[in-house]
Amino acid sequence: MLTFTLRRLSLFIFTMLVLTLLSFSLSFLFPGDTVINHSGQINASATELAHLNQVYQMDKSIFNQYGAYLTHILNGDFGQSMASQSPISNEIIKLLPATIELSLVALLIAMLVGIPLGFIAAIKHNKTSDNVILSLAMLGYSIPVFWLGLLAILVFSIGLGWLPSAGQISLLFEIEFVTGIQFFDILLSDSPYKWQAFRDASAHMILPACVIALAPATIFIRLSRASMIEVLAASYIRAARAKGLSFQQIIFRHAIRNALIQIIRHVGLQFANLVTIAMVTEVIFSWPGIGRWLIDSIYQRDYTAIQSGLLVLSCFIFIVHILTDFIYAALNPLARGNNHGS
Repeated sequence: MLTFTLRRLSLFIFTMLVLTLLSFSLSFLFPGDTVINHSGQINASATELAHLNQVYQMDKSIFNQYGAYLTHILNGDFGQSMASQSPISNEIIKLLPATIELSLVALLIAMLVGIPLGFIAAIKHNKTSDNVILSLAMLGYSIPVFWLGLLAILVFSIGLGWLPSAGQISLLFEIEFVTGIQFFDILLSDSPYKWQAFRDASAHMILPACVIALAPATIFIRLSRASMIEVLAASYIRAARAKGLSFQQIIFRHAIRNALIQIIRHVGLQFANLVTIAMVTEVIFSWPGIGRWLIDSIYQRDYTAIQSGLLVLSCFIFIVHILTDFIYAALNPLARGNNHGS
């Protein structure tokens, strides 16, 4: 396990260096002064610009400039937003938890829906149920997320009036920012209307989370189906049948547990896909997350926010991927070997 941990740690450090190098390079590709693209201080005076050039070592080699930029990043200094002139780190701390909350709920929905359907399709392999589930999975994966989001608002918000169409919580409730995760902040608050606020936040969560969860759920259907088919063909399953265990006992005692282990290794990759979908969905549902903020920054040509937002999102996705690798290695010791888990 130590070798596996060191290998993953070195991979994480190398990936982060590559990401910071790409983010650093964007400052030279964007129009305008490079040091302003680094710092975001578009209204800096001549004296302040001279200080920034000294701080970012713009008069030295490109390696010194990258070292200075990396030092700022490691200290949590992402510069200022060109649009709002506020520190980007503060905006990321405020907005990233909302994206994490939405993505985790969507991932939970995708797994709760996709994995059982995939298992049912595998158990009913080559039967009508299998074909129907696969057809639905193909249809769900083909639906564009922006069209699905607008359709969901049209049907469930405007047409039926069941669910709110935008925002994270009603303006009637004032919840103090503590963790940034809305559900946690509501539970930690002293408001007498805590549970009404919790229900309201849950209602706001349903539509965007379900829209985001659709595409990953279809992928989990195919992954869990393939994993279950592979498990059911394994020798230990045949041995269990020979011992006289019923099909139901084989499925619930052996097959599901081993099939789930194979699925866990793909959760990190699906989470990256899910966060990408969330960026579009946040715009449609006016969700106050980092994806919406990043897209707004692109419209506003806020170059400092663009490079910092991409860096933080990429880092967060990679951390989730590393954590799922560790969970998979803990459940499957074979993944810790030199020829596994790469």
